Amino acid sequence: MEIIQRKENPVLDRVELTFQWNHSGEATPSLSQMVDAVAKAEPGSDKKLVFVKNVNTRFGMSRTSGLAMIYGSPDSASIEPDYVIERHKTLNESESNEKKVEEPETEKSESEEETEANGEEGEA
Repeated sequence: MEIIQRKENPVLDRVELTFQWNHSGEATPSLSQMVDAVAKAEPGSDKKLVFVKNVNTRFGMSRTSGLAMIYGSPDSASIEPDYVIERHKTLNESESNEKKVEEPETEKSESEEETEANGEEGEA
């Protein structure tokens, strides 16, 4: 990944990076790969505060360009649109779920409990 332009925006407490990624012979990089690469390119950044937007890969070319916003705090990151925050939140949750050790589920879900309660009432 190559950083084309780096702009500090102190008013919004963020760093704006315009990047270009040459991926010849490979598939277009995923959102998680782009977030990881941007976090590595900017020292001291937190992956949870990195938002990648405006990603564009031209047909037939193995070059992807995009814009990354790296915020200094979760409070300043709240200015991003909700759909962008949700998209990146699911990305962060899936990474944390992969790291967790799977534990067997012993508790019943609410829907199972409701079904059992309704079934017992119907028998009486």
